[in-house]
Amino acid sequence: MSDTSTAPSNGSKSEAIAERIRAAILEHRLAPGSKLTEAQLCDVFGVKRGPIRQALTLLANDRLVDLEPNRGAFVASPTLQEVHEVFEMRRIIELAVVEKICAGGHGVKRLKSIGGMIGRERKAFETRDFPAWIRLSGEFHTELASLTGNTVLCDCLSGLVARSTLISALYESLGRSPCSFEDHEAILGALDAGDAKSAASLMSRHLQSVELKMLDRPATGPADLHEVFGTRAGPRASG
Repeated sequence: MSDTSTAPSNGSKSEAIAERIRAAILEHRLAPGSKLTEAQLCDVFGVKRGPIRQALTLLANDRLVDLEPNRGAFVASPTLQEVHEVFEMRRIIELAVVEKICAGGHGVKRLKSIGGMIGRERKAFETRDFPAWIRLSGEFHTELASLTGNTVLCDCLSGLVARSTLISALYESLGRSPCSFEDHEAILGALDAGDAKSAASLMSRHLQSVELKMLDRPATGPADLHEVFGTRAGPRASG
């Protein structure tokens, strides 16, 4: 009798696949509206359809993928109305974040670590490492939220930041991010000084600027999933 105790379960496979697809979406390697063909995803990840379908369901729950009856799965394409709604919620949550950080003991070391993240964000921009730049620009906001110690707030904001990044992929030109590391530096400076009023004002203006920079220019064109994930068809694993 073979020992299968260390074999990955379908659940862990689907979660790992979902994370790979999520990263490709949030790093703008998969454009909004791209079709996620099950057969091609099976070849890319070397699995059968079960884990792929579970992964797509996980992403649909996060509103990063649309599952359409008789058509299949597609990377979500947010509307302009959704843009306004997402940023309305971000303003409510992130103004509360900066006020809570200033009111409580945020810890100089933790703010310093966020300052290091902004430095990496700047470097990624200067070296044209756009996937890292996009990821770090979102992480600035989620890391600030983590300083509040409120896990429900962090979960809500993480979902909104993920949707904002998807919106950016839809409405922004390639290699251009609306989220400014210079704004991030100014916000962090106000937080470090404990100036809640300035921090809230800077955050509000920053989020408004991000929203206004979104352009009505939907991405088009099919995606080569092998190219996106850097794979070629290989032997298919069971599961």
